[in-house]
Amino acid sequence: MPGRKIVLATDQVYHLFNRGNSSQPTFLNAFDYRRFLKTINFYRFAPHSAKLFQFLEFSEKRRKEYFDNLKKKTKELVSIFSFCLMPNHYHLLVRQEVENGISKFMSQLQNSYTKYFNLKRKKAGSLFQGHFKAVRAETDEQLIHLSRYIHLNPYSSYVVKLINNLETYPWSSLPDYLGEKKHFFVKKKPILDLFKNKKDYQKFVFDQADYQRELEKIKHLTWE
Repeated sequence: MPGRKIVLATDQVYHLFNRGNSSQPTFLNAFDYRRFLKTINFYRFAPHSAKLFQFLEFSEKRRKEYFDNLKKKTKELVSIFSFCLMPNHYHLLVRQEVENGISKFMSQLQNSYTKYFNLKRKKAGSLFQGHFKAVRAETDEQLIHLSRYIHLNPYSSYVVKLINNLETYPWSSLPDYLGEKKHFFVKKKPILDLFKNKKDYQKFVFDQADYQRELEKIKHLTWE
């Protein structure tokens, strides 16, 4: 399998994405979506003394102690700026925090979730389509347009019919940006700092006509 052409550099922001092998569904129900989010949260740190499936069997008190200790003794591999999970693919916007952080994080994320998915369905083989894709956001302009592209994905793909439904789409970080804290691992500040307030960001995201115009500027940053 050919190696990755793009260099994954520390302190740089990347759009990471992948889809199901042969475009097969990767999330079949709410439990699958929640499991993927738990996997993101768990493996953004390294190293671990337990696997995710073991951690999830801990008592609530022990899980809290484990995570508190993890935060004290380890550093995040990546910072998650935004995300969106779709029926057969995912998008992440992350900043690499340590050397090889993205590669370590993504390997654990895809491998752990694939094992969970296959075990639950009594399947075997690859769930995702080979290596994840990664493209660097080179400017603040690209950063905010990528964030919008990611948050608009359910609407653009007709997973939600009305654009206002994006505010309550549960498998995206957009609700975090618009005021309802849902995923404490999402770091909104780097993007929201580029806007006057949350309302301005909401307008930027929901301005469909403007989005269509700007899409060409980031076409090379997406797979479509």
